[in-house]
Amino acid sequence: MTIAKRILDGDIRAASRLMRDIDDRIPSAMDSLKELYPKTGRAYIIGITGPPGSGKSTIVDKMVDIFRQEGKSVGIVAVDPTSPFSGGAILGDRVRMQRHATDEGVFIRSLATRGCLGGLTRSTQDIVNVMDAMGKDIILVETVGVGQDEVDIVHTAYTSIVILVPGLGDDIQAIKAGIIEIGDLFVINKCDRDGADKVERDLRGALEMGRKREDGWEPPIFKTEAISGKGIFELVYGILRHKQAMEHDSVLERKRNERAKATFLEVLESEVMAHFIEKIEKEGSWKGMINDLMNRRTDPYSLAEKIIAEELKNH
Repeated sequence: MTIAKRILDGDIRAASRLMRDIDDRIPSAMDSLKELYPKTGRAYIIGITGPPGSGKSTIVDKMVDIFRQEGKSVGIVAVDPTSPFSGGAILGDRVRMQRHATDEGVFIRSLATRGCLGGLTRSTQDIVNVMDAMGKDIILVETVGVGQDEVDIVHTAYTSIVILVPGLGDDIQAIKAGIIEIGDLFVINKCDRDGADKVERDLRGALEMGRKREDGWEPPIFKTEAISGKGIFELVYGILRHKQAMEHDSVLERKRNERAKATFLEVLESEVMAHFIEKIEKEGSWKGMINDLMNRRTDPYSLAEKIIAEELKNH
């Protein structure tokens, strides 16, 4: 029996093994992903992003409680910074969500960014697809927390939640244009702290000054104290309202189309790059090419054009 069939039969170990192979870029994992893809497209994907220390993992942990009470099965993809020594995830969000580890309805996978910017890793889309094929109703994707540039989540999630917290110094720094534009829901966590009201005022001002969204949705702001669970139910209800609004206006279908396109382009880019690198290595051209670049006999732009032109001519 193939790994994919074992996963569809509910084999958790097979799913864990495939996710590890995907993250390690093992070529055989592609065959399993091909087999699983027709079984995807049913899960609702929620992205959670925001600055480091804003309490993303705690909010995810509390949200899982509510989803499980509703009988939903949950997958969690927790993207962590990369260890410079092992290449693995150094925070390990699974530690913070330990109490869900024995729940068969919850599957948690930590991923290392491995140098990828934008808050996600190259493996994220594929890991989400595996969880989707496993039959997870809800998939929560928690980004690494890189700050203002953390906008990749918008290509993965149907509902994107941006978490802010008072006391990070210049609060307005946390709500710059990029992260404002991706938020469907905003959360001010640790709202018992001094400065929470100021963060809310600044955020409301930024949202009002920003351009109106094409889908007509006006992002709500929630105040939470995640450790005590305060405000989490309201947040989950807000996600449901956003989902219903998108279904009513056919926005969800468009988001699904956008995600399919983003996944395809990511795979295409990866495969094309791998093909060219393999070809250059097989021909032993690296040394000569780098030497030409170093001695300014050519430039990287012309060299790339030449390689692509040669490839197209051969086909």
